[in-house]
Amino acid sequence: MLTIASDFGSPYPAAMKGAILRRTDAQLVDVAHDLPRQDVRAAAFWLREVVPEFPPAVHLAVVDPGVGTERAVLAVTAGDHVLVGPDNGLLLPAARRIAQGDVQVYAVDYEDPASSTFHGRDVFAPLAAEIHEEGTGLLHSDDRFSVTSEFETVDFPAPEWHDQAVHGAVLVIDDFGNAITNVPGDALDDWFGREIRVNGERAPVRRTYAMVDPGHRLVTVGSHENVELAVNQGRGDDAFRVAVGDPVVLDRS
Repeated sequence: MLTIASDFGSPYPAAMKGAILRRTDAQLVDVAHDLPRQDVRAAAFWLREVVPEFPPAVHLAVVDPGVGTERAVLAVTAGDHVLVGPDNGLLLPAARRIAQGDVQVYAVDYEDPASSTFHGRDVFAPLAAEIHEEGTGLLHSDDRFSVTSEFETVDFPAPEWHDQAVHGAVLVIDDFGNAITNVPGDALDDWFGREIRVNGERAPVRRTYAMVDPGHRLVTVGSHENVELAVNQGRGDDAFRVAVGDPVVLDRS
């Protein structure tokens, strides 16, 4: 299996698949090609939530604002998985979750492609296909791959507690409008069925969307185990008036 994720939309992923299928008959699985455009941290969050659900595979991920610059190309081993993509922090959160922190990062020496704007097709896709065909032994035996401890990382900001309030931020907003924060779900322990202040305004804390009427706000814990601000059959980002990066204060007092 070889998974593919990008912020390319359409039709560029088809060209990547063509480059892969010229080299391998791997089972191709699209993770997403509508990851937030050029937003490495948001894409890293979604890959961390999705990629660990797969059986062992090669995972090709390209969200690459630095395409054509001197940023490195990486292959990261995590257990029985290999992640391939640009050195901008995109791969590490998912790799560390798969391997529970124990990962090996390889810098890849590659020839400059004909296109300086489409490394997804010309660099990353052929590399992922080759690793899929040859296996992880390629990383140990081929001089193009060298273990490195110098690579970019993406850090998700940690929330801070002040008395009965936790100060966090919106990490990402999904297509439903749920505003997913960096506050861990256990911050709501023993608070379900009650109300909490969100940036000064009260909202009910509920376990499911349907526990409030359609169009009504709620605070809940999503499948990612983070606190999210939502609306039953509506958009939480609009109702709570928040955007990615905005501060969120949850006050239990």
